Amino acid sequence: MGKKAKEVIVAVIDSGVDTEHPDLKEVIWNNEDEISGNGIDDDKNGYIDDVHGWSFLGGPGGDVSDETSELSRMYHSDNRYFKDKDTNNLSATEAERYKKYKEMKATYLNELANSARQTEGLRVFANYIESVKLASNGVFSKATNKAYSPKNEMETKLKSRMKGILIAFKPEDLEKEISSAMSMSEGQKKMANIHDDSLRIALVGDNPSDLTEKYYGCNRYQGPDAFHGTHVAGIIAGKRGNGIGIEGIADNAKIMVIRVVPNGDERDKDIANGIYYAVDNGAKIINMSFGKYYTPNKEIIDAAIRYAAIHDVLFVHAAGNDAKNKDLQDSYPTRIFNDGMIANNWLEVGASSSSKDPKKLIAEFSNYGATTVDLFAPGVDIYSTIPNNAYGNASGTSMACPAAAGVAAMIRGYFPELTAVQVKELLMKTSIPYTKNITIPGAKAGKMTDVSISGGFINAASAVRSLLK
Repeated sequence: MGKKAKEVIVAVIDSGVDTEHPDLKEVIWNNEDEISGNGIDDDKNGYIDDVHGWSFLGGPGGDVSDETSELSRMYHSDNRYFKDKDTNNLSATEAERYKKYKEMKATYLNELANSARQTEGLRVFANYIESVKLASNGVFSKATNKAYSPKNEMETKLKSRMKGILIAFKPEDLEKEISSAMSMSEGQKKMANIHDDSLRIALVGDNPSDLTEKYYGCNRYQGPDAFHGTHVAGIIAGKRGNGIGIEGIADNAKIMVIRVVPNGDERDKDIANGIYYAVDNGAKIINMSFGKYYTPNKEIIDAAIRYAAIHDVLFVHAAGNDAKNKDLQDSYPTRIFNDGMIANNWLEVGASSSSKDPKKLIAEFSNYGATTVDLFAPGVDIYSTIPNNAYGNASGTSMACPAAAGVAAMIRGYFPELTAVQVKELLMKTSIPYTKNITIPGAKAGKMTDVSISGGFINAASAVRSLLK
C-alpha cells in the first residue's frame, strides 16, 4: 500500500522487561533527552536517568519483589484501626466501615484457606512428578508417567489425572507452571500476615499512604523477576527480520518499560503514577496485563485514565484468568469510573485457546463478559521472549492483551490520523465473529455474544483491509 509506519510508543506497565534481550534491545524506547548514568534529571521530568522507563517498585533500599494481596492490605489496615476501638460505641460512619471490615475479614480468611489448599495441591503434584522422575532416570514424560507403578491409592489417582493434563501441557512446561505457581503461592503466604508497608518504606522510601507522591522509585526497571513483562514485550514488538527467536506483531513499536507489578497485587498509587509517566513521556498505547479484585483508591486511577483520554492514549487491558463473568464481578483497573461513566479509550481483552474443537475457542481460564470484555485474542501457549536471552511459552489473558496491543500499535503507526477511540472502534468492528455454540469458561454452552461485546476475535488483516477500502 506504499505506507511507511510511524513510530508508536507502547508503555508496558508490568513486572519489568529485560531490555538487553537480543530480540528486544533494538525496540526498547530510548529517552533521548536523558543522559544515561550521570545521576542528573536531564529532561527535568522528575525522574533521574529514566532512559528506558521507570520503576515505582524500587529505591535506595532495593527492589520490591513480593507484596500482599490488596485484600490483605485492606484487612490489616482496618484490623489495626479497630483493634483498640469500642465497637459498641462507633459513629455512624465507623459503624458502616466496621460492617464492611467484618465482611472483608471473612473473605480474607476464606481466601487464606483456599490458598493453603491450592498450595498443598500443587505440592502433591510436584512430589508425584519427582517420584516419576526418580523411577525413570530423571525423565518425566507421557511415556514415563504411563510406565510408572503407583505406590498408593493417591498416586494411582494422580497418574490418571496426569494422563489428561499431559494432553494439554508439554511435560517441561507443566513442571515450570507448577514451580512458578508454588513460588508465587509461597510468596503470598509469607506476605499475608505481615504489615508490608514497612517493607515498602524500607525499600522504596516513599510513604505508601501519600497518594499525591509522584517522584519516587528508580531506573532499575527490569526488577527481580522480569519474566512476565519480557514475554509481554516480545509479543508486541519482538524484533522482526533479524533471523532469531520470534517476530513481534508491530515492527513500528517502541517499548517503554514501567514497573509497578510485583509478585502480589499492585498498588493503586503505583498504577496511577505509571499511567501518568507513560502519557507524559509520549506513549500512545498502554498495555496492562494485570488486575486485582479490590481497589481502595480507585479515584486516583480514574483520574489517571481520564488524563490519558485527554492525551489520546489507548489502554489495552487483560480481562483476567479466573474463568469469571466480569459482568458480575469486575476486576481492577477498570474503564468504569466511580461516577458510572465509561472510558471509551479502553480495550478489554479475553484469551482465545489453541483448541481444534470449535466449541472450545475460549481459553478455559479466561474471564469474560457480555458487556465488559470487548474481544478475544490468542492467549494459550504463546511463544515469546523471556529473560537471559531465552524464549518460552506462556498462557493467559496477559498474552492475549499484548497481541491486541501489537495490532493497535501497527494500526496507529500506519494510520496515525486515527484517534485512540477510533482504533478501539475499528478493532471491535473488524473482529471476526463466531455464531455457533461455544463452551463458556466455568459455565454452560453459549454464544460469543455471551462472553464479549463484539462477539468476535481480533483480526489485523480485517482491520487494515477496512481502512484501505
